[in-house]
Amino acid sequence: NHHAVVLALISAALFGVSTPAAKLLLGSIDPIVLAGLLYCGAGIGVGLLRRVLRASMSGNVVTEAPLQRHDMPWLAGAIMAGGIAGPVLLMAGLSRTGASAASLLLTLEGVATALLAWFVFRENFDRRIAIGMAFLVAGALVLSWSGAPSLSNLMGPILIVGACIAWGLDNNLTRKVSLADPLQIVEIKGLFAGPIN
Repeated sequence: NHHAVVLALISAALFGVSTPAAKLLLGSIDPIVLAGLLYCGAGIGVGLLRRVLRASMSGNVVTEAPLQRHDMPWLAGAIMAGGIAGPVLLMAGLSRTGASAASLLLTLEGVATALLAWFVFRENFDRRIAIGMAFLVAGALVLSWSGAPSLSNLMGPILIVGACIAWGLDNNLTRKVSLADPLQIVEIKGLFAGPIN
């Protein structure tokens, strides 16, 4: 499906641009306020997009399944981990770390997602993926290394790794509600997490 591949590549490019852009904004905005503003923007923007799509495609497209009551505990956990803790940890870490090193460390989100899926959510373990994850971790650490270790040098990267773990938990919790409308999920995450931050 070429359309899905193109959307995934655009998503990856936008995610890649977001860290340097956030680093530029951190000079004039408090990290926690910036995290809140980014999630508010996502919630409002996706909420508007969702309504425009619904109005323009009514009757032409099969609509996504709405969230159900039994989805709410999973979604609440995802909001707490990925919408509140993750962005705050990232912005606090980014204020102490260069944008390039932070971008490299953010690749650890995939590692955290897989490890949590394997050990907490009891998904199947694949040795080839584990070896790939080990190389990913080693590569991110080597490329983001910036001199002699000290507590002040390590605090930023530790906070960013904490954000990756929070988003790994978010990914696993969101997977539990993945059959529901993804735009509704993003809208709710943004509109709850943003104001809380």
